[in-house]
Amino acid sequence: MPFTPLSRPDPRLADLIAQGLARFGVYPTGADARWLLVDVAGQRLILVERDRPLGAWPVSTARAGVDARQDSGGTPPGAHRIARRIGLDAAPGTVFVSREPTGETWCPGDQPRDDDLILTRVLTLDGCEPGVNSGPGVDSLARYIYLHGTNHEDRLGEPVSHGCIRLGNADVVDVCDRVREGDPVVI
Repeated sequence: MPFTPLSRPDPRLADLIAQGLARFGVYPTGADARWLLVDVAGQRLILVERDRPLGAWPVSTARAGVDARQDSGGTPPGAHRIARRIGLDAAPGTVFVSREPTGETWCPGDQPRDDDLILTRVLTLDGCEPGVNSGPGVDSLARYIYLHGTNHEDRLGEPVSHGCIRLGNADVVDVCDRVREGDPVVI
């Protein structure tokens, strides 16, 4: 689904944005004026500029809920930064394993697959909160937690991932084009 502009006031979203800003402890300026908020309850990724939501994309977070522990299968909470934007020139549907393209390309018309493919673009997340999403046993980067395209676009809006934040393949390209390495992401 394409980027959906957000124009109506939403008290719940305003509260989520305030909580997200509090995770970093500073009001975003300069390069940090643009950031991403993962709304787990709403299963959406929201592009925010300072404290103003610009729009959203549907996502799938973890079936296991919010949990940063190694091997939990959960989506880690808290403040992160985009460590790397991988696959900027990759064709839509490019399959990645361990942050590297495999040479395989998945197409929506292909045979359905049960496995969770990491497709099109990969935005790696580096946790910013020691003991919450950074450090031994809870490290988002070491857990290979990403924002990435999926072969299960029909399940977006449902918490069904293995910890990552899944997006539609066109959507992950759009997100990747709008953000930079170092931009904040709050879950």
